[in-house]
Amino acid sequence: MALDDQTLNQLLDTVDKFVNERLRPLESQVGEEDRIPDDVIVEMKALGFYGLTIPESYGGLGLNMSEEVEVARLFGHTSPAFRSAFGTNVGIGSQSLVIDGTEEQKQHYLPGMATGEIVGSFCLTEPEAGSDSAAVKTTARKQGDDYVLNGTKRYITNAPQADLLTVFARTNPEEKGSRGVSAFLVDRSTAGVSMGKPYNKMGQQGAHVCDVIFEDVHVPADRLVGGAENVGFRTAMKVLDKGRLHISAISVGVAERLISDSLQYAMERKQFGQPIADFQLIQAMLADSQTECYAAKCMIADAAKRRDAGENVAALAASCKLFSTEMAGRVADRAVQIHGGAGYIEDYGIERFYRDVRLFRIYEGTSQIQQTVIARDMIRKAKG
Repeated sequence: MALDDQTLNQLLDTVDKFVNERLRPLESQVGEEDRIPDDVIVEMKALGFYGLTIPESYGGLGLNMSEEVEVARLFGHTSPAFRSAFGTNVGIGSQSLVIDGTEEQKQHYLPGMATGEIVGSFCLTEPEAGSDSAAVKTTARKQGDDYVLNGTKRYITNAPQADLLTVFARTNPEEKGSRGVSAFLVDRSTAGVSMGKPYNKMGQQGAHVCDVIFEDVHVPADRLVGGAENVGFRTAMKVLDKGRLHISAISVGVAERLISDSLQYAMERKQFGQPIADFQLIQAMLADSQTECYAAKCMIADAAKRRDAGENVAALAASCKLFSTEMAGRVADRAVQIHGGAGYIEDYGIERFYRDVRLFRIYEGTSQIQQTVIARDMIRKAKG
């Protein structure tokens, strides 16, 4: 159910004000310290950001897809690390439960996730299962009333802070593809769960990623998502379709921020006795960035509306993710070029965004995976 216009506008105004007045002044600090201040996390929880997409019946705001992408776009106007702090609760960390969980599972976890008391994480990627996500080797062997998990998950966002892990493991060793994979809800405190050292990353300082190791981890059978074996990969794909639209909207927001900063700089910076914004080659970069950003925004709005109407948008979400994230990369590159030497210096923050947006083309499925999803859908439809 969609929010009424007044409530949605109030939410968007709150987000916009929080981003501009509270978060943007902290961007450099977070980049240097690689951490978001504790008081900011407390404020984001109090504002309900951790429960944006969790249904109202479980304490969240229950945003639909069209509303979610509007909020995500506004959070793109600041460093992506801030959004990442609650992003897994809004997306991949909670949506397996929301979409396919049993009522008991939802009642047990979702209220705490909505308040941010419980931070969720999504454990799919492995050392040898990245783009080929159906090739997971982590095993879940039935033993009495439990499943015993063994394996390693790699590059798991928010794992260092996570309380609840949605883990994808192979319950049917006879099936080598996606059909033998199940999803489990694993409490971080469970014996045998350990975290690797957080990785030092190219960008997005303040958002933490590490490996998660499972060694003879006993998980009660009632923590099997939806109570059904061997359908976990299907759940993962439903979650990723939604996540791809979210990341697309973040990419548009970052592009809007970079375009605004670049335009302002070009109007102030003078060379040859006039603002560089007067030069047509600078104007061309600004115009290309604005045009591509607008195209991405329209694509996302259309796909989100279709998803809300119940349409299967897997290929459309892939199209949005491919175009939007690649667009953000081009806009960031032009922003550095427009700023010249200043774009390469930390003081202006452009170089930080340049590093930050590079990840958008990798997670939630690389650009090449999106191309594959799109092309396969085209071929399937052509064959009838």
